[in-house]
Amino acid sequence: MKDEEKDQRVRPGWPRLGLGALSGVLAAFASLAVAELVAAGVRPQSGPVVAVGGAAIDATPAAVKDWAIRHFGTDDKLVLRLGILVVLTVLALALGALAVLDRRIGAAGVLLFGAIGAAAAVSRPDSAGPADALPSVVGALAGALLLLYGLVGRLTTVRPPASSASDSATGATEDGLSAPTGWDRRGFVLAAASAAAASAAVGAVGRSLNASRGRDAIASRAKVTLPSPGSPAQPVPEWAGLRIPGISPFVTPNPDFYRVDTALVVPQVDAAAWRLRIHGKGVQRPGTYSFDDLLRRELIERDITLTCVSNEVGGRYVGNARWIGVRLADLLAECGVKPPSRGGPADQLVSRSVDGMTIGSPVEDVMDGRDAMLALGMNGEPLPFDHGFPVRMIIPGLYGFVSACKWIKDIELTTFDAYDPYWTKRGWARKAPIKTASRIDTPKPFARPDAGTVIIAGVAWSQHRGIDKVEVRIDDGPWQEAGLAAEDTRDTWRQWSLPWQAAKGVHTLTVRATDRTGTVQTDERTRTIPDGASGWHSVVVTVG
Repeated sequence: MKDEEKDQRVRPGWPRLGLGALSGVLAAFASLAVAELVAAGVRPQSGPVVAVGGAAIDATPAAVKDWAIRHFGTDDKLVLRLGILVVLTVLALALGALAVLDRRIGAAGVLLFGAIGAAAAVSRPDSAGPADALPSVVGALAGALLLLYGLVGRLTTVRPPASSASDSATGATEDGLSAPTGWDRRGFVLAAASAAAASAAVGAVGRSLNASRGRDAIASRAKVTLPSPGSPAQPVPEWAGLRIPGISPFVTPNPDFYRVDTALVVPQVDAAAWRLRIHGKGVQRPGTYSFDDLLRRELIERDITLTCVSNEVGGRYVGNARWIGVRLADLLAECGVKPPSRGGPADQLVSRSVDGMTIGSPVEDVMDGRDAMLALGMNGEPLPFDHGFPVRMIIPGLYGFVSACKWIKDIELTTFDAYDPYWTKRGWARKAPIKTASRIDTPKPFARPDAGTVIIAGVAWSQHRGIDKVEVRIDDGPWQEAGLAAEDTRDTWRQWSLPWQAAKGVHTLTVRATDRTGTVQTDERTRTIPDGASGWHSVVVTVG
């Protein structure tokens, strides 16, 4: 090997490989910071973490999604984003170390991540077009340049070979290769510190600009004054809510209402710019409506309990609220839509969200007289952004994945044979009426109540059929009929309670409900996939 080639070789030791790994992390997060800044000029959803996260959600099997919702609840999206960052960090560590050996490998790795982010962004169902690729592409280029020339380049800087008389002073080895003292320590430290500070600053600016994009939406929501409904909800009966510690309140406050969707970034839509299009098969008069158009129509107000299909037996993904909105059947009728029972050619209504979600609903159920609506308000205020502002769909009696499109922007009439919406493609049912269910709220599992009178209480629901009876069983004893709270409507849940003379020992408490059709809640345990969980809820307590 020639002397000049030897001069350029660096024997990387563990310290420099470690610093190379650190360089990989700094480059990766600089890339993300630049991408976030560019996304502010495109749209927040085009950022690589959001785009890759959304693609990961879409590619995840339904059973895994269900597991994530069950174990992480409403934190599932946070866990996913953190998981993406952890994986990125690990890969960045490896690429940075490899770049010390061959800078081309590090650059290729960073650019590959950029390509993945760009491909994910432009392939999203809500993609605005090729511009969505820009944040990932520009971020990857910035990261690659920083890694190659700003950081790893300083770790591979080599001093000219020393003369034999000064070998010991310069640290040259016997074969003429540079010793570890040959790289630019001071330059690396300055470059690394500058990169970290610059990335933090760029990321902060990007986050600020992205947040400012939602200010018009926030301001538009603040300006909304919901008119008095032309068809108000009936007063809730005085005894619909039992005053029992531990039982779920009859009305679920907005902050406590469950949220299950696939949006990593909650859409913030300006109500003034929002439009809804109705079109498709059997639509004789296609229409486009603004938010103000809906506000000027006669509004209905109803108490409706919603249930997520991912709700396990005894789960918490169910809530009751007072909704105000436009009757959906009236809107469809004005567009000339007829249900299949009256000769209409479309049996599926496909609603589309601004984030690309598609939800398919049976047209017959929408137009059979139930209070299906395009909701504008929730519990006396405009819809919260988390729950679909400015407009969402609600169809009583159907699980949310076939009825509760949030941030809705489009309604297309079609058939079940012609189109499979998002969840149907992933193995869930086309039609999903809510199953009769009940839950014990108190005592909690593994509670240790004192012997004597213990109140067992909870909620039962069978939306659009109503609850007629709730029974409780202690251990293997006979079923005992619980007292029911007053019913609000058949579309809301119903509270129940049973006083129990508890004896010392370990006991299993089980509940079941009977709906208004006479159907008793089944004890057969099924998974949430494909059309909702079933089975009796039970808790084990130890009476002292």
